[in-house]
Amino acid sequence: MRKRTFTEIPVAVPTLTKKNFESDQDVRWCPGCGDYSILSQTQRILPDLGVPKEDFVFISGIGCSSRFPYYMNAYGFHTIHGRAPTVAAGVKVAHPELSVWVITGDGDALSIGGNHFIHLMRRNFDINVLLFNNQIYGLTKGQYSPTSEQGKTTFSTPMGSLDNPFNPISLALASGATFVARSLDRDPEHLRGVIKAAFEHKGTSFVEIYQNCNVYNDGAFFSFTEKETKAENTVFLEHGEPLVFGKDRDKGIRLNEFQPEVFSLTEGNYSPDELIKHNQYAENPTLAYFLARMSVIPDVPHPIGVFRSIKHACYEDLMAQQVETAKRQRGEGDLEALLNEADTWRVE
Repeated sequence: MRKRTFTEIPVAVPTLTKKNFESDQDVRWCPGCGDYSILSQTQRILPDLGVPKEDFVFISGIGCSSRFPYYMNAYGFHTIHGRAPTVAAGVKVAHPELSVWVITGDGDALSIGGNHFIHLMRRNFDINVLLFNNQIYGLTKGQYSPTSEQGKTTFSTPMGSLDNPFNPISLALASGATFVARSLDRDPEHLRGVIKAAFEHKGTSFVEIYQNCNVYNDGAFFSFTEKETKAENTVFLEHGEPLVFGKDRDKGIRLNEFQPEVFSLTEGNYSPDELIKHNQYAENPTLAYFLARMSVIPDVPHPIGVFRSIKHACYEDLMAQQVETAKRQRGEGDLEALLNEADTWRVE
């Protein structure tokens, strides 16, 4: 919540609705784009978070996703390519009471912004990052991106991409992120739940959202999002629950020589203890890494949900403590004296 000064008079926080977070700007994404769903679900969840509207800040880089701040009736910055984490970190240090959100895409965050992304993760500012992953550069008309699959044919890779793609979940975990999750543009209820969980986490929250680009990469995630195929190709992560999936909830996942193995729950003999049980609060990230790698293993369902959620000290809190310690040890300081100390001279 926003900090009040002694001159302010406490007033009741007005009841907000989704409409309060809709700006007067025409939304200029392509018709059918998955970004519409993410925007709508974010606007729907914000009124339930108990934060005054003026305390939200949305910060983006460059790309289709980065138009997001224009469509939010809240404070925000449309910054430069890949640098949204840097601006967001500065806002959080200067005003730690604000609710700061980074809106980015797979190209913006993981290509030119890759260095900024990993350092935001490891520093653990209390910032929420929503990464729209459509496995393509949409705004610049369909080049392959850091998450495009190997062999991807695009305007920039007419004979197929040679690159191995980034796994955003694995990258976030390897960078030390304390909250890592994945959701789907076509599952509004799940998406709202994950966004709320990200907000409630104290620390950097990273959410990868599978988002359909219906112009340049249509159907990239349909096997995970469509009613006919979703149940057989995804496993939803729930803390304390075993990894069970399938239309009839008749398949489970167990560990076999450090590899996930799918097996039938209705055929043959098996023990419930064989099933992998999810623990999102484990300090050791081994299970979360294991689950992240399932995304690139053939014939294994994609994990959807919260991979990891642990508590570490936030950067802005540690900085505030350090500043207070310095003040106690050295006094408030004098900027004019600092600028004029040592080898300086005055030009008349």
